[in-house]
Amino acid sequence: MSTAVSSDIRGVLINVTGSRALLPNATVAEVITYSPPDALPDSPDWMLGYIRWRGWRLPVVSYARMIGSASAEGEFGAKVVVLKFLGGNPRYSYFAMLAQGFPRLVTVSEQALIEDVSVLDDDDSTPLPEGVLMKVYLNDDAAVIPDLAAIEQKVAALAKLQVA
Repeated sequence: MSTAVSSDIRGVLINVTGSRALLPNATVAEVITYSPPDALPDSPDWMLGYIRWRGWRLPVVSYARMIGSASAEGEFGAKVVVLKFLGGNPRYSYFAMLAQGFPRLVTVSEQALIEDVSVLDDDDSTPLPEGVLMKVYLNDDAAVIPDLAAIEQKVAALAKLQVA
């Protein structure tokens, strides 16, 4: 009987305009059809507004705009990926990310995931865009790993401004 432990995890590649986001499958709650969100006045261009989902009022973000991979996004065939925030704030348990099509389920192994070191300078003076934890390759697919904690802070800051 073998006692080998697999370190592979299930992930999802989410197509956003100009990039792909790689997240653990466990962070995805649901994928729904895009419908225009209720706009949030005086918000950054990456904050698309709010939608209703299972009794929650969810902020919808354009991750592509947030990280600078696109300045505009198409809505034809777009999906909304409902993701879990991990910060433990009960007011901000979920948020939604605009996606171009359905996310693709992938297996992430240690051998298949490689950090994209081309973004690192010798003096490390070029920071990653805000909201990006790391740029990687999964097999031959370039992707970014979103910084969910940073996204949660940005969304929470907007909600505080809206209330004030």
